[in-house]
Amino acid sequence: QVQLVEFGGGLVQAGGSLRLSCAASGQAFSIRNMGWFRQAPGKEREVVAAIRLSFGNTYYADSVKDRFTISRDNSKMLVYLQMNSLKPEDTAVYYCAADFNPGFTPARVVMITEYDYWGQGTQVTVSS
Repeated sequence: QVQLVEFGGGLVQAGGSLRLSCAASGQAFSIRNMGWFRQAPGKEREVVAAIRLSFGNTYYADSVKDRFTISRDNSKMLVYLQMNSLKPEDTAVYYCAADFNPGFTPARVVMITEYDYWGQGTQVTVSS
């Protein structure tokens, strides 16, 4: 079992920044990749970014490239999502997810079904 808890959501003006954190516990040593997803009202959940914990390889959705940065602290089992230049369209509930499979390809990391555990989500609201 793995428990994931997200922190850091909130309300920010357009152009501002937020940093989300995801803390993993339980059998966190089994996690190989971590992803950040988001879901806006009336829309499907979509990948935002993913990171391979061992080597630090990263993946970003086109919509957040050059604005968001995913990083990790393996010693503390924390994964971060630094979000800069936020836009109203970034408003959503953000979820972190854990993947036990070591494979890290764009085709895999975007698939919701590839992830084994999910956090409860944290709301990010960007006002215009």
